[in-house]
Amino acid sequence: MTAERLAAVRERIARACEAAGRSPAELTLVAVSKRQPIDRIVEAVAAGVTHLGENYVQELREKRPAVEARLSAEQVAGLHWHMIGALQRNKVKTALPLVETVESVDRESLAAELDRRAGAADRVLPVCIQVNIDREPQKSGVDPAEVAPLLAACACLAHLRVEGLMAVPAASSDPEPTRSAFARLRALRDTLREAPGGAQLRELSMGMSGDFELAIAEGATRIRVGTALFGPRDG
Repeated sequence: MTAERLAAVRERIARACEAAGRSPAELTLVAVSKRQPIDRIVEAVAAGVTHLGENYVQELREKRPAVEARLSAEQVAGLHWHMIGALQRNKVKTALPLVETVESVDRESLAAELDRRAGAADRVLPVCIQVNIDREPQKSGVDPAEVAPLLAACACLAHLRVEGLMAVPAASSDPEPTRSAFARLRALRDTLREAPGGAQLRELSMGMSGDFELAIAEGATRIRVGTALFGPRDG
């Protein structure tokens, strides 16, 4: 049951925070609901999940109304949807009304389109810059050396608020490279706080089902958890 899995994840979070000398209140759990059945998502929200992360605009467009149709007005009001997957400029118009935050900004052209659409909707959109922390050619994200220029460009956009960095480290059976990647993302965020546009950088969105304890130890403020919470994905 999703409620039991949520309790187990929260226990893991509590243990990791205790080991790191942190409070679980510092962490936001983003439940990654891509390719998960509506029933599981509704159950997770009923059990207390308030943040959902989606990777694909088409799935989000179909899923959000289906989920919210089965929730109370209070649950809907307290729910925050995150776009955590690669986002194409031509999908921004569709995606923007469906999410409260975008964690995958990785280029100026996307930032500019998000700003334009957010302005038309009279809103300020919180975003994270996605960093390709291990410089993997197959992954989305901006090179670590190029984050500062992108941050400075975003600072000129009135309807975006860059509140942090997001990354997915290279897969590894050895925890040390993963820990190193998380530490480097934290150090980059801390350095950028003194850079143009960096004053509001607080969030570190890092850590997934298999490694979020390492991320918590290295300062994560958001963890993105899918299979540990929902079980295997459909398809």
